[in-house]
Amino acid sequence: MIRPAVPSMSDSTGDRLADPPAGVVAGPPAPHHHHEPLAERSDHPIAIAVDHVTKRFETGGDRGTVALDDVTFGIRVGEFVSLIGPSGCGKSTLLRLVSGLVTPTAGTIRVNGLGPLEARRKRQFGIVFQAPVLFDWRTVDANVGLPLQVFRRPKAEIAHRVRELTDMVGLADFRDHYPWQLSGGMQQRVSIARALTFAPPFLLMDEPFGALDMITRDRMGNELLQIWAATPGTTVMFITHSIPEAILLSDRVVVMSAHPGRIVTTVDIELPRPRTEAVRESAAFYRYENELRRMFHEAEGAHG
Repeated sequence: MIRPAVPSMSDSTGDRLADPPAGVVAGPPAPHHHHEPLAERSDHPIAIAVDHVTKRFETGGDRGTVALDDVTFGIRVGEFVSLIGPSGCGKSTLLRLVSGLVTPTAGTIRVNGLGPLEARRKRQFGIVFQAPVLFDWRTVDANVGLPLQVFRRPKAEIAHRVRELTDMVGLADFRDHYPWQLSGGMQQRVSIARALTFAPPFLLMDEPFGALDMITRDRMGNELLQIWAATPGTTVMFITHSIPEAILLSDRVVVMSAHPGRIVTTVDIELPRPRTEAVRESAAFYRYENELRRMFHEAEGAHG
């Protein structure tokens, strides 16, 4: 049985990832917590540390609107962590705090030892939102290369990097196409490629596949895992409402409560990689799905 996370750095970030089995997990393991303090593990240092963070938006009331309340958790270097929770629980706000787009009301956030704003200025983040946010008048190549153009990198460097990234995301044959000539999934691949232009150590993704149909969404999840595998050391913070998607992609899943957002628990996903179709159809996968779905519904009813 999964136990609620205590809001402290040692409990909410101390889950140790067991070595994955060589093959598909035959039986459904019970999802569980480990309590080894993350800071004591030099082999997996903390990349993102969120420590007792509260975010309140002023709305004219006495306290305003509290979006996040005393949130503490961490993400290791090279780890893929998904956040799930009811709508309005502050998942997107938390991502914006980590990226330095907004500042916390209380608490601290460190990204590779830096404050979020400093980390963003040093181009530590690639950010992908639910909408691709592409320029319709620019080709795939021109959209992907835009950040490098803004920073006036040499044309030869831009051309090389763009070719490398379009190959990586499977768009080599569409480099001269415009966004309106592409499917939704292909547009999102352009967005992901653009986010990786500077080879950022962090990829922050806010429901990037939320607007896609189920089949395209599944395919994009598999493609994202291939891209992540091709960029070793990249740390991913991924927000989703889809429990199966979180299980498929993640090393760990963080479950958040309803408004105001708090961390309910974190769950190790101890399934082998690569996450093949056999893994997705295993009893272990369905066990994780059932347990997380139960916790998700409990989080929906959690208030105050």
